[in-house]
Amino acid sequence: MKLPKQVRIKEVGPRDGLQNEPQQVDTGDKIAWINQLSASGLSYIEVTSFVHPKWIPQLADSEAVLSSIHRRAGVTYAALVPNMRGLERALNGHIDEVSVFMSASSAHNQNNINKTIKETYPVLKEVVREAKSAGKSVRGGYLSTVIACPYEGAISPEQVRQVADHLFNMGIDELSLGDTIGVAVPTEVEKLLDVLLPEFPAERLAMHFHDTRGTALANVLKSLEMGITTFDSSLGGLGGCPYAKGASGNVATEDLIYMFHRMGIRTGVEIDALIAAGERIEDLLGKPLNSRQMEIKRRSGGK
Repeated sequence: MKLPKQVRIKEVGPRDGLQNEPQQVDTGDKIAWINQLSASGLSYIEVTSFVHPKWIPQLADSEAVLSSIHRRAGVTYAALVPNMRGLERALNGHIDEVSVFMSASSAHNQNNINKTIKETYPVLKEVVREAKSAGKSVRGGYLSTVIACPYEGAISPEQVRQVADHLFNMGIDELSLGDTIGVAVPTEVEKLLDVLLPEFPAERLAMHFHDTRGTALANVLKSLEMGITTFDSSLGGLGGCPYAKGASGNVATEDLIYMFHRMGIRTGVEIDALIAAGERIEDLLGKPLNSRQMEIKRRSGGK
């Protein structure tokens, strides 16, 4: 197997990780945590969301967080944006990159954003156009349920390809493919990428795996074998989906980093710095993080 020399990790913990946590984290603590993540060597951090605060109270302080974090050179600070109102707020906060989102599954899209897939396209098209006009790159961000849906079951790769085609035609720069409920196995990842890679360059695709059934790292490895070099992850495996009952968090950033480093693949991230940031968020949430590296740290005499 030919391996890349380097991969890019996109840390989504401050947004995707925290959005489903019932324990509120104070704004100042979020800022300090994000600053700690920035110092770890991560080159990309999804900081917050501009979804209406009534839907995600944990991220109601998005403007305050964006205005106060210490921005390091070489780090992209991104935010999730659902519509034009959200984009206006994000641009006022001087966000670096805009992430839009929708589902490959009609039922999940309806439950998640209260629109059909067809109704979602014009909303996102306007956001993408205006964000690009403002000089921002656009992640088309998140295409959820690319393997299976909690309402519809299996989702065909062709269905994913059709939605991806619409998003790239809007002008997005990158598409993150999400196994939202964490059911994927490597053979399913291979079937999906076999359909997508002839149409879309590998460098414009990212993989976003949840670890509900413990297969996320195996799926990352399969994606790596097929030429994907950008992966979303969340410190400590934080995360989940409020519209996918039983779905656990994202693949843990520190577990991903450990695997890549042992394989001789560069990430630019210091794992010890990530562990320290993990200990901070454990204290803030009042619970242990669900990652192998954090568990090893605890067993070896750490916190």
